Amino acid sequence: MFPGGGQPNMQQLMKQAQKMQQALAQAQQELAEAKVQGSAGGGLVEATVTGAGELVALTIAPAAVDPEDTETLADLVLAAVRDANQAAQKMQAERMGPLTQGMGGGIPGLPF
Repeated sequence: MFPGGGQPNMQQLMKQAQKMQQALAQAQQELAEAKVQGSAGGGLVEATVTGAGELVALTIAPAAVDPEDTETLADLVLAAVRDANQAAQKMQAERMGPLTQGMGGGIPGLPF
């Protein structure tokens, strides 16, 4: 429990909660500004997403464009976007994980 069996200092809890909230907001801002890439077809299609998962760029090499086979191009685009999103999710886990794990035991007296 708490030292001496007393209740937690509410002012101290509020300060800890504010610090955690500021750290989360900063991490979210960093993720929104960070960019990661994914690719498919040996680099024929490249997708760029933010760390928050927003698609911001898509590059398609001319060699990937076959007017007779647009289905393959669509598959390559999907694969590149998925690859980029997986990289973004990994980045999110790396940056946000330590902060959100701290919520479980970082503030005494809170149930999460």
